[in-house]
Amino acid sequence: MTAPRSAHPHPPRPGLPRQGPRPLGLHLTSAMGAWLSSRAGLPLLRKGLLPWRPEFAVQGAALSLSLNLVDPAQPNRENDPFGAAVDAELRRRAELFLDGLEAYRRHPYRRDLPAPLLIWQDGTTRLLDFGPPDGLPVLVVPSLINRAYILDLAPGQSLLRYLSSQGLRPLLVDWDAPGEAERDFDLSDYIVSRLEPAAEAARAEAGETLAVMGYCMGGLLALALAARRPDLVKALALLAVPWRFHAERAPSAKLLGQMAAPIAQSCAALGEVPVDVLQGLFAAQDPLLVLRKFSRFAEQPQDSAAALGFVALEDWLNDGVPMTLPVARECLADWYGNDLPGQGLWRVAGKPVLPADIAVPSLVVVPAQDRIVPPKTAAALAEDLPDAEILTPALGHIGMIVAREAPNAVWAPLAAWLKERG
Repeated sequence: MTAPRSAHPHPPRPGLPRQGPRPLGLHLTSAMGAWLSSRAGLPLLRKGLLPWRPEFAVQGAALSLSLNLVDPAQPNRENDPFGAAVDAELRRRAELFLDGLEAYRRHPYRRDLPAPLLIWQDGTTRLLDFGPPDGLPVLVVPSLINRAYILDLAPGQSLLRYLSSQGLRPLLVDWDAPGEAERDFDLSDYIVSRLEPAAEAARAEAGETLAVMGYCMGGLLALALAARRPDLVKALALLAVPWRFHAERAPSAKLLGQMAAPIAQSCAALGEVPVDVLQGLFAAQDPLLVLRKFSRFAEQPQDSAAALGFVALEDWLNDGVPMTLPVARECLADWYGNDLPGQGLWRVAGKPVLPADIAVPSLVVVPAQDRIVPPKTAAALAEDLPDAEILTPALGHIGMIVAREAPNAVWAPLAAWLKERG
């Protein structure tokens, strides 16, 4: 299914009205949990009863000793100067956090970039052309579970517009939220019924085979495309793409796998996994991140470049999309729980996805500070692909796309590689 070429704007984002305050979302809940656990846990910390991992035992014992040296006698009595000091510090931090959260909610920034051309659409999946028409075509495949515009976030923070300025022609697959047609899609459906036709439309538009760039989960979909349709792909760039899911932090990955069935069961009546559930899974990786980032934001000049960048990124983070139940089961159970990709057992419409069979030039970008995709899980691709180069910027999973260091550390070498190998 195709659509006429047009400057088609992005649809209104459901979580972010064009005017008015932004929603609190998960932030206040996370902060309240941190505050309450900090104060309630003080007696346990003093007694050395620490709910931490075994490798933190030495640090925990030292903390317990320090707390009892501060106030060793009757730590639970009503007159507790140290406890009062903790309460005062918690109030100070809470007020700073709330100031930052309110500043974000009231900030006037709203994303407003020129819309790329719409050149193809089927269901909610669109193919957007960032030009120029004579540039080397690069099919860009983002994740299914976040909005695609992280790659086109804001002026000065758009990887796609940078690539366009370097003579490349990014053609972005914008998945959007699942509609009625996609409600029961699994990964094979998205790849066979959406990604492959989009790639065919991109090749027809450009008149040549494509370099393909995949980011995060989108990189696995890009690998499947290259494995199934080598006639469409001549080079492959993979940015922060997990592959061998048990190569690092295997217990955490297996725990996510065990959550697949309960999440699917609890969300069955909705017919999808809601955004808040997905955000909760990400937030659990660093429960104090919300507190830290909004507290820092409260102390920034609100018209500074750093503040504008923070608001733009936070808007994107809060503008998630739900996941179909079949995709959630596959991602959690098959990928994280059972590591089917890393074992060579992941199949798309019956065909195995094996990096060893993908002979095109490949670039594997592994952010060294990635907390979402542990570096070893992504670096495994460079070992399995027969013609791969590796780039390891000292950035995080999202920072590699939008941080101020990203243009030099990632964008420029990526553009140079695509022009040379693509």
